[in-house]
Amino acid sequence: MGRGNKLGIGAQMAAGVVQFLNGTGIDHRGRSLEDILAWPDDQLEMHHDYIQWLFPLSQPSAAVLGSPVLSAADIEAICADPAAQTNLLRALDRMRLFYSGTTHWLTPGNHNHLRITRIISSLHRLGQPAAARDFYEFVRARIDAEPGSATPLTLSFWEKAVQGRH
Repeated sequence: MGRGNKLGIGAQMAAGVVQFLNGTGIDHRGRSLEDILAWPDDQLEMHHDYIQWLFPLSQPSAAVLGSPVLSAADIEAICADPAAQTNLLRALDRMRLFYSGTTHWLTPGNHNHLRITRIISSLHRLGQPAAARDFYEFVRARIDAEPGSATPLTLSFWEKAVQGRH
């Protein structure tokens, strides 16, 4: 397959992120939102390509090529869709449960710190700034209880994200 085909697939995926979040679509691997929310913690930790679907951003993912990238129309549609808004909060609840029940991410430089930045940024951008703030406060409390578990740079990313500047 040529490069053009791969780019076409990426464009199709990006168009589907609204449907994925409102519960009527699937991600690039054929998984529904319900599938991912039902995963046990070890599966959430093992897979690295779902977080971009649960919490999409306007910037391409450096970690997972071909992940959805939000357009202005996508952001508007997600903000206006009650099912998508509910599902964002359900995804947040699942990730909060994950971060409550695991401790391996409480180490400097852990890849979950990037996920947390994404979650906070996405929530803020997609009409849930109060939920973004609440999640930020939750992860900060976990980090603060384990001194040295996050770098000052990570904390500054989280602070910028919760202010809508990341």
